[in-house]
Order: sequence, then structure tokens, then C-alpha cells
Amino acid sequence: MTDLDLLHFEQLKKDVQAQYLKEYTPSYDDISKWKGIDIIYFQEDLRKKAKGNISEKSFYTYFKNSPVTKLPRIDMLNLLSIYAGYDSWYEFKKQHLFAGELLQDEEDVSQEEIQQLEKNIENSPEIPKTEIQAKNSIRNEPQNFDLQKSNTENQSVNKNSEIQKNSETEVIKPKKNFLKKNAWAVVTSILIVITGFLGFKDEIFLKEYTYCFTDADRGTAVINTLEIQVIKENESPIVYRIKPGECFKYSTKDKILKMQIRAPFYEYIEVNRSLENAPEEETIELKPDDYKMAVNYFSVKDVKGGNQEEQIALIKQKRKQLENLISNNAIIYQVYDNATYGIETLDKQKYITLVTTPTTSLKNLSVIEMKKDNKGKIISIKFKIASTDEKNK
Repeated sequence: MTDLDLLHFEQLKKDVQAQYLKEYTPSYDDISKWKGIDIIYFQEDLRKKAKGNISEKSFYTYFKNSPVTKLPRIDMLNLLSIYAGYDSWYEFKKQHLFAGELLQDEEDVSQEEIQQLEKNIENSPEIPKTEIQAKNSIRNEPQNFDLQKSNTENQSVNKNSEIQKNSETEVIKPKKNFLKKNAWAVVTSILIVITGFLGFKDEIFLKEYTYCFTDADRGTAVINTLEIQVIKENESPIVYRIKPGECFKYSTKDKILKMQIRAPFYEYIEVNRSLENAPEEETIELKPDDYKMAVNYFSVKDVKGGNQEEQIALIKQKRKQLENLISNNAIIYQVYDNATYGIETLDKQKYITLVTTPTTSLKNLSVIEMKKDNKGKIISIKFKIASTDEKNK
């Protein structure tokens, strides 16, 4: 190992980092700052693209420290080079030569290195020396193809013990190879389970609650569209609109639920629930605002029918009732569902004239919102006259 090899390894780490950043966004771009889940995802990508793995300990040893003082094993160098897009560590160095650097061909192994390798194998306790010696004699001696000659008299009588040893090593090796080949599959499965749990943990712990609403006086469903605001700490309110007769379904993992409920003809109500022991279904009663209901009734009440004198009498009665209920300074809005007219302001008299003139459009009039002062006078009305097509939806 030379200092140039260490410099080449620092180059390789940068190429590995750049390769990973092409497809992923870790916590930090700098590979030396990765930890935890970033390392796990990198190991998974390494297995997928280079068909190999490095341990978390090796990652911390060689990637957390820069520059390194010790070069990794050649198998790890080859693995990282393949991941970065090269055939091998040798090929990577070949394409990143420094000025004046001469790269030795690593594929040409000298006879001395072969002898040293054989010596190391002979000293290994896992393989019997007799096998190494037999192989060396076969390689060094000329082959004898005379089948008539045999040296059976000189053969050793220890064949049974050698066969037994060889069979034991053959049994152990397949087990080790099987574990090595399938270890990545086991690790991948575990990572998939962990990733799935992290991705869907919110959905796993969500619980759904259902709230239905009734008229407290009449015991029937509310006649208005409800506006429900869910209040969360340090968050803007979430607004839901519930049609008449429908229930509100809300899924959450929180322990507390706070709702503000509004409807044109019902009193405002605020609901606070501790969800630790709360029922999953609940009915909430809304107290009707009879005053607002009366104004709506007088506004949309049909004055048709009877003779002309009866109609005139009904119109006068209706005007008188509305005069008493609505403040002289009331602000009245008519809402339109088109781009030409968004909203129009009417004064008290125009509104009373509109709702006391017998027309078929009054059947489609709906009061969206009403407000009154502390004296009981209506100070604000917001209403809408739906088109025939819209009413039939």
C-alpha cells in the first residue's frame, strides 16, 4: 500500500457519494455525516447495484474519517468501485492516475507470490497439508499416461481418515455459502418491513370517530349545512362542511379533539373531547336559534294563494314582521354563483321588497348566515337564490 492508494481511495469515496446522490436525498450531502437510516438505505442500494455489502462498522471506519490511514480489503475496494461504475479497483485507479504515477498490473502475479500464497494455505488449519502437497506434486511432476503402471504398493493406508476430513469440510462449506448467499435477502426483507412500518405508522395508529347531529328541540336531523372547525395546537383550523343529515367522520391519533360547530339556524357550540376513553360514535345536539328560524320563515314564506285581497293582507303582515325583526342598519348580502356577480349588498327595504314580492324564485332562496345584536335585532343577513338546475342537484 502506498500513499497514492490512500489518495485514490479518497477519490473513490467521492465517486461513491456522487453515485448515491443521483437517486437519493440523504440528511447531508457529505457522506461522512451520514448515520442511521442514511447508512441503511446506502447499504441497500449497494446490494442492489454491486451485489455486495459492507458492514456499518466498516462504513464508520472508512467513511467517517477523512483522510483514512488504512486501506480497506481488496474485496471492499472492488465492491465500491463497481458501485461507482468501474469494473474493479484496478480499473478505477487506472482511470484516475496522478501525474507521474505508474500503475502496476495487478493481474500479473509473480511466482514468488504464488509460492507465498501456497505457504499461507499450507499453514491454514482448515485444509489438510496432504491435499496441498498432492496438488503441488501433480503440478510439478510430468503426467504419466501409462495406465499399466501403478504404485499401489506405495499408497498410504490413511485414505479413510482423509476422506472423512474432506467430507466434514464439504458439509460445513455449503452451509456457510448458503448463509452468505441468502443473508442479503434476509436483511432486505427486514429493511422492507422497517421501511413499511415507518411509512405507514401514522395510518396504523389512526382511529376513526363518527359524530352525528340532531335538533335538540325536535329530535330530528339539523336542517342546515354545518361548518366544523377542528382546532389543533400551533396549527391553523381545518374546516369541514357537512351536509344536512350527514355525520362527521374524523380520523386521528391525537388524544384530544376540539371542534367549533356553526350553522345558520343553530347556536354556536364548542366541543372538547378526551379521546382516550371516548366512544367511536356519538350524537351531538344543537340548540336551534328560533329567532333566526323565524326570520328565515318570514323571508321564504309563500304569499301566493287566495284572492287578491288575501294576498295583499299576507304581504302586509309579512312586511310588518320583517320590519320588526331586522335592524334599520342591517347589512344584507346576496351571494351569486357566477363570475359576473360575486356578491351584492342590499339595504333593509330592498330585501323586504324582494322577499315579499310573489315570484317562483323565492322557493329557491336559502339563508346562509344571520347575526343579531344584544337587543335581538338582525344586523346581518347573507342569502342565496339558487338556480333551478342547482336546486335539482
